[in-house]
Amino acid sequence: MSQRGADFDHEAALLACARGERAALKQIYDREARWLLGVVLRIVRDRATAEDVLQDAFLQVWRRAETYRPDLGSARGWIYTVVRHQALSEVRKPGREIALDDEAMAAVVEHHSHNTWDSGGFTSEAAALQPCLEALDEPKRNSIVLAFVEGYTHDQIAKALGTPLGTVKSWIRRGLQSLKECLS
Repeated sequence: MSQRGADFDHEAALLACARGERAALKQIYDREARWLLGVVLRIVRDRATAEDVLQDAFLQVWRRAETYRPDLGSARGWIYTVVRHQALSEVRKPGREIALDDEAMAAVVEHHSHNTWDSGGFTSEAAALQPCLEALDEPKRNSIVLAFVEGYTHDQIAKALGTPLGTVKSWIRRGLQSLKECLS
């Protein structure tokens, strides 16, 4: 399986967007929209809403491209972050938050407790992240996966794990610090 995006310069395309080159945004969209839609669908859980969110996110990428700083991370990571935040903003709108019953929450937690993160089909960045993620203790790993992969809020994670909110926030903060150290 070839690595998607390995032959594409995301940073150059994003910097071209910052200069107002619309073709660059189209190139990013053509390369990433399919996978980004999957990210958004995981969070908003409704295809029509996900498509709207993705469109809004690409508008944000276009409008905010000049704020991208290469010294802070990859352009591709920046794009995914913009899209993910747009999706999370959508589910956090009043009356829009997704409520999972206890059985569904338990199933998600159980899945992440007993399965390693499968990086197949993702970038080499994701492949590098897998051993770091697996090195975390289970509560930190589950909290991070629920937050950043499943799109749960801290409150939802606390409920899913039956843990106080402050503890979940600490696990995520410490887990992210550990991942940063592992990846550097």
